[in-house]
Amino acid sequence: MSSERQSIYEIHDPRFRYLTVGSSALEELYSGCRWAEGPVWFADLNCLIWSDIPNERMLRYSQNGDVSVFRTNSNFVNGNTRDRQGRLVSCQHGGRRVVRTEVDGTITVLADSYQGRKLNSPNDVVVKSDGSVWFTDPTYGIMSNYEGYKGQSEQPTRNVYRLDPATGELSVVVDDFGQPNGLAFSPDESKLYVADSASSHDVNAPRHIRVFDVVGGKTLANGRVFCNVDAGLPDGFRVDTDGNVWTSAADGVHCFAADGTLLGKILVPQTVANLTFGGPKRNRLFITATKSLYAVYVTATGAQYP
Repeated sequence: MSSERQSIYEIHDPRFRYLTVGSSALEELYSGCRWAEGPVWFADLNCLIWSDIPNERMLRYSQNGDVSVFRTNSNFVNGNTRDRQGRLVSCQHGGRRVVRTEVDGTITVLADSYQGRKLNSPNDVVVKSDGSVWFTDPTYGIMSNYEGYKGQSEQPTRNVYRLDPATGELSVVVDDFGQPNGLAFSPDESKLYVADSASSHDVNAPRHIRVFDVVGGKTLANGRVFCNVDAGLPDGFRVDTDGNVWTSAADGVHCFAADGTLLGKILVPQTVANLTFGGPKRNRLFITATKSLYAVYVTATGAQYP
C-alpha cells in the first residue's frame, strides 16, 4: 500500500489512523544529550528515566516538565527496564554487566560473565513475569571509548541470554544474530521479539526484528523475521496491549501490526534509538532520539511490562 503523509504521521495502512491523535504534536522535552537511550517509565514516581550514554549519566523527566540528573557516573548505562518489584534493571556498557538498583540505592550485579568469560556490552533488557531477566549482548559498548571502554570481545556477538531468577544461572536462548539489540515480549509473553542491527555500513546486513515462540517460559523456538525496517536499523522498541510493535528507526518510530504489516510512521527530526510508553494512562510515547527526548500522545496503550 502506498504511504500517505499527514503532519508528523506517515500512514501506510488505514488502521494507523486509529492509533494516532491528530491534534497531538511531537514535543521536544529536552535537548543536550550525546546519545539518548534506554527510556523507562516509573508510574509510581510519575517520571521517566533515560540514559545519555556518552555523557555517562542518567536523566529524569517529571510529568510537570522538569528535567534533572538522576545519576552521574552511570558506567555508560544503555537499556533500562523495571522488574515486578519496581526495581530498576540496567545494562552497563562500562561494567560489561546487567545490574539492579535496589530500593536503598545500592547496586546488585545480576550478570557480568558467561562460562568464565566477560560479557561484551549488554545493550537492552526485559524482565518476564516470572522474574527472569532477558538481555542482548552485542559489542557496541566495547568498540571504542565513546559509549564505554574499548576492549576485546570474549563472547560471540550473536547471543541473547536468560538469567534464571531462582538459581542465578545464565543461559543462551538464541545464538545466531549479527548483533542483537532491542527486545520485548508480546503482551501474553508467548513471543519474544529481538532486533538485529548488525551493521549500519553493510547494505546486506539484517535490518529486521525477529520473533520467537517462548517455550515453557524458558527457551525459544521457531525464530522468523517479523518485520524489516526501511530506514536505518531497528534499535529499541516496545509493544502495546494490542500486540502492535513500535520500533525505532532512522526517520522516526515505525508501527507494525501483530502480523508484521507496517501500519505507519511517526516522523522524528533525529535518529531514534529507543522509546517507551508512559504517562498516567500509558498512552504517551516517549522517544529518545540522538540528543533529545521527545513525546507524543497516541491512542494505543503500552503493555504494562515492556
